[in-house]
Amino acid sequence: MAQSPLKILACGDVEGRFSQLFSRVRNVVKKAGPFEMLLCVGNFYGTSETALADWKLLQSGELKVPLPTYILGPNHPDHSLFFDNQEGGDVCENLTFLGKRGIYSTASGLQIAYLSGLESAGRPDDGCLFSRGDIDALGLPLISNSKFKGVDVLLTSQWPANVTQYTRDAESVKPAQTSQLLGDLVLALRPRYHFAGMQGVFYERTPYRNHKVLAESTKHVTRFLGLAKVGNPEKKKYLYAFNITPMSKLKQEELIKQPEEVTECPFTWSKREEPKETNQFFFSKGDPSKQGQRGPKRHHGGNKSDNQRQNDGHRQHDGQRHHDGQRQRDGQLQHKIKKQPQPTGPCWFCLGSPKVEKHLVASIGTSCYLALAKGSLVPDHTLILPIGHYQSMLDLTEEVQAELDQFKSALRKYYSSIGKTCVIYERNFRTQHLQLQVIPVDKSKADDIKEVFFRIAEEHKLDLAEIPQHTDLKQILSVGSPYFYAELNDGEKILHRIKKFFPLQFGREVMAAEELLDLPERVDWKNCSISKEEEMKLVSTFREQFEPFDFNL
Repeated sequence: MAQSPLKILACGDVEGRFSQLFSRVRNVVKKAGPFEMLLCVGNFYGTSETALADWKLLQSGELKVPLPTYILGPNHPDHSLFFDNQEGGDVCENLTFLGKRGIYSTASGLQIAYLSGLESAGRPDDGCLFSRGDIDALGLPLISNSKFKGVDVLLTSQWPANVTQYTRDAESVKPAQTSQLLGDLVLALRPRYHFAGMQGVFYERTPYRNHKVLAESTKHVTRFLGLAKVGNPEKKKYLYAFNITPMSKLKQEELIKQPEEVTECPFTWSKREEPKETNQFFFSKGDPSKQGQRGPKRHHGGNKSDNQRQNDGHRQHDGQRHHDGQRQRDGQLQHKIKKQPQPTGPCWFCLGSPKVEKHLVASIGTSCYLALAKGSLVPDHTLILPIGHYQSMLDLTEEVQAELDQFKSALRKYYSSIGKTCVIYERNFRTQHLQLQVIPVDKSKADDIKEVFFRIAEEHKLDLAEIPQHTDLKQILSVGSPYFYAELNDGEKILHRIKKFFPLQFGREVMAAEELLDLPERVDWKNCSISKEEEMKLVSTFREQFEPFDFNL
């Protein structure tokens, strides 16, 4: 059965007029809703007295945001005071700052790409600018994937240069301060809808093709819309409603249908100079399909401390269930493995395999299970694993991925409750079954984690790249690609594409470093073996402590 289209609202520059905007949104929702979300481009905040008063109402909770709303970062230094960092996060209930750049995938499968700020044009970055490196870091991982078709929505504050080319109104609409770099970004991302603000006008461009007629296979079209400012005296349109079915849910013939009126693409790939520094992403000259990656975006600076909320719930402990629970868990796993993918040969981690060490299992879900690591670095070092046979996160179905994310969230809350944060990593190299390693470390060490990763990577001559927080690995890598991937304590993600050499204990080596756990003698898991009886005691203790956070009970 085909998925029903999603109803979405897009808005131009709010400039702090929150009361006016949300009042209008409530009326629209009442008449034509429900709507999935509200997407805002341009200047969301303002510094006028009215804007600051509205901001205080929003902060206090007196002014409610009527539906999930997503905003971009600042375009002017005066607005930076409203943003704690560039990584994104919740501002208040129903209001989320997406971050500087990235791809946000919704539960319904919609892919929203975003880029905050204005083109730097050689100016020093004041926290409100984007550069060639930002364009390349966002676009390169996607166009290097042969299966990538495009994104559903692109949000930018600036308009791309030459966007009005080939249209009838090209002479009458002449936007100021456009971005040349955004032309390359839209060519790489091929959005179905592209929204921008900052010009104070409403402009709905004639759709344009993303392919050359007769020279390339037919692709979907892009619809560009420039939105006006909220409360503008000319009453130009600032709120736009549209229906969209996620690209991943559409049949190809539906996706590539061409409207009656359509133009050629107004953008061409810009000429690029070789970068002076080698530690950045860039598109190579020539054919975009042959563009590659030279090196990672390197980290300079510390991390924020873990801000996961502590779960203060408490449940009554049932001692008998924990001391005599192995029989019950054996029954659970026998029931659940029947519908799971099975390996072609022996596997140490498939629950249906006779080789799996069931006494290490701490919690069993529908598609995944949680176990203590054999030869663990610390007593509460855990593994999240799919019940069925999946080699890596690139192979997971949406259902399995969703439960895996539930386990990650539950573990973060548990570790936070005992004063710890955690690092989650996967090594898809010389493995046949997905293993997510989850290693806790004291919160006081949180700011050192990223620095240690990059230091030890440099010692091994490994290139680590930071990837946007909301980007899915499947958007960057193809199935079967070897890689090392880690999620750090504050939501940041790092990736290494494995080519030939890779130290198998790299993740453990980082976590065992002096700055973090200071356990150099435990880097090799084989040196950390204990008896089965001792392992069972550790599992029993962990299960008891984890119980308030275990969503499977």
